[in-house]
Amino acid sequence: MTDLPSRRTAPYRNRSGSDVDPSGVLTWMVTRLAKRLPRPPKRRIVGVTPDLARLHANRREPTFTWIGHSTSLIQLGGANILTDPIFSRFASPVPFAGPMRHQPPGIALRDLPQIDIVLLSHAHYDHLDLPSMRALMRQTGGPPLFLVPAGIDRWFARNVRGTVLEGPTRNVIGLEWDEHTTGHGPAPELAFHFLPVQHWANRSPFTRNDTPWGSWAILHPEFRFWFSGDLGYSDDPARIGERFGPFDAAAIAIGAYEPRWFMRPQHVNPEEAVQVLLDVKAARAFGIHWGTFPLTDEPLDQPPEDLKAAVAARGLPEDRFTVLRHGETRPLTPAPR
Repeated sequence: MTDLPSRRTAPYRNRSGSDVDPSGVLTWMVTRLAKRLPRPPKRRIVGVTPDLARLHANRREPTFTWIGHSTSLIQLGGANILTDPIFSRFASPVPFAGPMRHQPPGIALRDLPQIDIVLLSHAHYDHLDLPSMRALMRQTGGPPLFLVPAGIDRWFARNVRGTVLEGPTRNVIGLEWDEHTTGHGPAPELAFHFLPVQHWANRSPFTRNDTPWGSWAILHPEFRFWFSGDLGYSDDPARIGERFGPFDAAAIAIGAYEPRWFMRPQHVNPEEAVQVLLDVKAARAFGIHWGTFPLTDEPLDQPPEDLKAAVAARGLPEDRFTVLRHGETRPLTPAPR
């Protein structure tokens, strides 16, 4: 299976001017193997039993539930919104190798409430998971609407049975940077803006940056939410904050950041994630993209410790930027205006 080109001429380039240089990957991997990294977590990572009855019945209360990695359930405006769903055991192009899941999903795929909208940030295998896409397309109540980076819509048409790209029954929409869409599902007042951040994308060694990557601003008349996707630190979040902020809440990646000499352009560390929180003008944030897949050199339980220290160093309240346990739900309260 191969990706298809997006509407815009590939390759895409970060607007920050800093493109991710892959030339160090072999050095990093050899060093990682020699040092036997990542080291195991210092403490056990324990999830919670999700309140499935509450999540299935809820169509009014805004909530955020962390399922694991960048997969979260956002209940907003009467809609169930799922971000970067990966429920597979491996984050890999093959179902038996690659980074193996350390923690089971906080909610099993079969236990999800009816999903109305799926947001995808980019094409990497730990974010765009084919078995999960196929399962969601077959959910009992009918397929959700998939909002995806441009070009990934045609990947769906090639790889996921039931994909419809045209007409009133279309269920996959591809967006370029700075495009938005609205008027979907049970909450037609919700608007979804696909916005650039610094990262990259590929699905094979033969394609690179042929589809865009980005973050999502979810705008409701009474609540604004930002989902970061994967990002290295740049001036993109500040531009997003100026254009769409302040946000009432955000989900911001905090993991997969070591070694810094290689990961800095593509993944923020917790200290940089706190600056991202401030840049987008979020009243509060939840740390995601940690504790699930051992992708980089830091132990899986290190990001929350580093985040707590970074929040304290900036003099922010402890609850301004927090982490949840797998399966945990928090209510979303609009920030004072």
